[in-house]
Amino acid sequence: MTSRHLSAPSRRTVVRAAAATAVAAPVLASATSARAAEAPAFLHGVASGDPLPDGILLWTRVTPTADAVPGSGRGADTAVRWEIAEDKAFSRIAAQGTAVSEAASDHTVKADVRGLRPATTYYFRFSAGGGEPVRSPVGRTRTAPAAGTATPGIRFGVVSCANWEAGWFSPYRHLAARADLDAVLHLGDYIYEYASGSYPTQDTVVRPHAPLHEILTLADYRTRHGTYKTDTDLQSLHAAHPVIAIWDDHEFANDAWSGGAENHTPGTEGAWAARVAAAKQAYFEWMPVRASTEGTVYRRLSFGSLAELHLLDLRSFRSEQASIGNGAVDDPERSITGRAQLDWLKAGLAGSDARWKLVGTSVMISPVAFGALPAHLLAPLAELLGLPGEGLAVNVDQWDGYTDDRKELISHLRDRSVTNTVFLTGDIHMAWANDVPVKAATYPLSASAATEFVVTSVTSDNLDDILRVAPQTVSVVAAAAVKAANRHVKWIDLDSHGYGVLDVTAERSQMDYYVISDKTKKDATASWVRSYRTRSGTQKIERADAPVR
Repeated sequence: MTSRHLSAPSRRTVVRAAAATAVAAPVLASATSARAAEAPAFLHGVASGDPLPDGILLWTRVTPTADAVPGSGRGADTAVRWEIAEDKAFSRIAAQGTAVSEAASDHTVKADVRGLRPATTYYFRFSAGGGEPVRSPVGRTRTAPAAGTATPGIRFGVVSCANWEAGWFSPYRHLAARADLDAVLHLGDYIYEYASGSYPTQDTVVRPHAPLHEILTLADYRTRHGTYKTDTDLQSLHAAHPVIAIWDDHEFANDAWSGGAENHTPGTEGAWAARVAAAKQAYFEWMPVRASTEGTVYRRLSFGSLAELHLLDLRSFRSEQASIGNGAVDDPERSITGRAQLDWLKAGLAGSDARWKLVGTSVMISPVAFGALPAHLLAPLAELLGLPGEGLAVNVDQWDGYTDDRKELISHLRDRSVTNTVFLTGDIHMAWANDVPVKAATYPLSASAATEFVVTSVTSDNLDDILRVAPQTVSVVAAAAVKAANRHVKWIDLDSHGYGVLDVTAERSQMDYYVISDKTKKDATASWVRSYRTRSGTQKIERADAPVR
């Protein structure tokens, strides 16, 4: 997503000081050393992810010595023991094993545990060191329901777009406090690649990240991931629930595609392939995610007979974003998914026996056209949506920029009578509830093929942040204009930060939208603002009066 602040210069005109690396590394090392009075230590928490009916992926990072900070390459190999139990006291051990924390993997450790019982809550921990071992914090996780079994319901937290410098991660804290979630779905932009003060601007930075320069190398990406995982609210989230994650562009660079990115200059920043390889290596080291086809994140998880979750990678295989106005958005040779992934998705949706087909997509699939907007709203809304400031057109970074793929997918849903498809989306720092029309121009006379719930950002700037005005000051006018031009859009919130909770039963899928009081406050409160649902068999969005309890 194009997310540069209006007042920020183009990234290609920014000269980054080479001394930034020398500044950031000692700062991070000093902060980590202060916490690592004894080593080995578990300074980055524990995590679990990608639940299966019989298994779960466990994660941690060991700091073997005080100077072995993320990205440093320092520190000796360290033996690590993991345990998973049915109780917090670890009196009923379900599985255990050993692994080795190595500098080659930035001292991160993963254990892909199998042989567990389905739909069961477990507790896990790690230990390291001789003599009296040092123990990690205890994490809680849960396996998925068994394949084909009837499941009364599943519930996911849903988040996207967490910019460290833009605020505190209180949405993670509020989700961590819930005991009713089966997992948390992270829809991308888990980290941001920018130099400090680039986005948001320096005068609005809540807390500086590390390294201070834009991340380019493997050491840089490791350091940035390590910085994020020192956040206590993020650690709490990972310790409380399994996380199911996909990446978007900022895990690499802004508006990434298969051969480059808006935020990458080959002449001064090296080969794009090398940068992508570094970013992906660090991602799989630091995230509780199983690598799938071709080392990407597109994969499929099942939750009994109730739901199947199809997770997409919309950065690794996409064609370059089209230029506005040249008709390339309709070119059938261009793709957002790549041929193999689109065929995989179509086959999975048509062949699924699950009641609900959930699709995790990092960018919005619903078409968005624009009517007349007041001039003072044109530029900031264009910035959020990645559009030219001179006039609103389609967002070429979303499915709107790859209309042939969208047309093929929607036609497939209609031709194969695939019902109950729900797209779950992040990226644009706004909350939406949409029908996905077969033909947007004639909706609602034309049918809706699916529905889409879009969650807002954890912290990344949205309309009121860009304009530096109080929430709802100007967004009401902009939202009304967007809805008037797009009758399939049932609701849009341009200002809030927060998270969603998706509750799925045989009868309906409902998204409850929660907002936080102030992203710049560590103790921000959360409150429910809206709920929308789609009833089984309808392919239509409707408002719900209250959140699911």
